[in-house]
Amino acid sequence: MIVAGRTEKLAEVVREVEALGGQAVLCAGDVTDRTVCDAALASCQEHYDGLDVLINNAGVGGLGRFDEAESTRLREIMEVNFFAVAEWTRAALPLLRKGNKPMAVNVGSILGHRAIPHFSEYSASKFALRGLTESLRAELARDNIDVLLVSPGSTDTDFYDNAIGGRKTLPWSSGSHVSTEHVARATIKAIRRGKREIVPSCQGRMLVWINRMCPALVDRWMHKYGR
Repeated sequence: MIVAGRTEKLAEVVREVEALGGQAVLCAGDVTDRTVCDAALASCQEHYDGLDVLINNAGVGGLGRFDEAESTRLREIMEVNFFAVAEWTRAALPLLRKGNKPMAVNVGSILGHRAIPHFSEYSASKFALRGLTESLRAELARDNIDVLLVSPGSTDTDFYDNAIGGRKTLPWSSGSHVSTEHVARATIKAIRRGKREIVPSCQGRMLVWINRMCPALVDRWMHKYGR
């Protein structure tokens, strides 16, 4: 079952899955729409009678200073990056409980570990998602449902092109990016090994480590770009 708003992209993924001998069911729609969620999960019930893995990957970003943005930017980002994940997970629990070694996978961000300027709302949404993930991991243990948090760093996607507020040139937007294939392979490996969290990039892991050991140093670096 694949759910996203862009029908053409979904159809392309379905064709790739089928060409590899797999099976995929397409469900196009807005992940913040509860009717889309209900329809997708009903289809999972019909086709599979359960759910082994729920991957919450939908996300939206926003660029620019917090004090120059409309309040709608924060609400739109939180709706997609946090509330949709929470409600899809809640709705999917009955199916996950019937799954084989079930797991919920939440795709967060390195910015859920260390916030940076011009990404205030996005960072807040990923911090919230990280907190939800840690809490659910403990609560769902009694149901034998694992919860994995994937925290990618800069990844080669159209994130900046589709960000709310438009594309802006930032020091970290033009650096090296890992491929989506790398993140996908790392995620699959983590699912198979029952990991609790992964940071699938060397730069991301370095940022987490430096921020943990020398947060004031990272603060000073970020202050340079906060204007």
